[in-house]
Amino acid sequence: MSEYPVLAGAEPFSAPGGPHGALVLHGFTGCPQSMRGLAQAFAAGGFAVELPRLPGHGTAIEDMLETSWDDWSAAAEAAYADLAARVDKVVVGGLSMGGTLTLWLAERHPEIAGIVLVNAAAEPPADSFNEMLQGILDSGNPTMPAVGNDIAEPGVTEMAYSETPVAPLLSMFDAVAEIAAGLGTIECPVLLMTSPQDHVVPPSSSDLIAERVAGPLERVTLERSYHVATLDYDKDEINRRAVEFAKKVTAG
Repeated sequence: MSEYPVLAGAEPFSAPGGPHGALVLHGFTGCPQSMRGLAQAFAAGGFAVELPRLPGHGTAIEDMLETSWDDWSAAAEAAYADLAARVDKVVVGGLSMGGTLTLWLAERHPEIAGIVLVNAAAEPPADSFNEMLQGILDSGNPTMPAVGNDIAEPGVTEMAYSETPVAPLLSMFDAVAEIAAGLGTIECPVLLMTSPQDHVVPPSSSDLIAERVAGPLERVTLERSYHVATLDYDKDEINRRAVEFAKKVTAG
């Protein structure tokens, strides 16, 4: 258990809702704060909602240094299993690494009704980038400058760590490579939302998803927002589109 208190606003979100459910997943070094608006929109749309706080997130960077993809994916799997046991159909949505986890779940659970991806990380980085990260670790530095809070709208702040834990990031990149190879197995409907001006995950990651998934695809361009689009200028459009999509894929 963490020795650090959960930051105010970083608590998980849950709503009982109706016969269908929505699992919402936040990004790397972030917390439920970045996805709370979307989770609340799903709840207002009548969905049972789960927005977990992933292990090591929402407290202090020291907590995250000891975690890896295995911890976050296990938490996502547990949250999905819990929700799926209570409802007829489940939609899964995520931002950034939350989108990566969403793809991971969709590859393993063909029964998922549909997935919502916002600036999802699905494109493996260059070997040279991984080597650079390993060099940072080998030099004795467990962290590097932060990747969070990439938001265009002034005065809006993502509750993300001020540093990036390097070993956990490398573990995520290992998973991304495996997930990218399996994208063709995803046959459920996909709502893919992408910011052209993303300073964290290149838009080419969304292009890769669009090229490889086998299910019906709907693409939305978030012209005004940066990476953390769920807190940015296009947040209301994201919420509206996501709820409409979820209602459509769970109908009948």
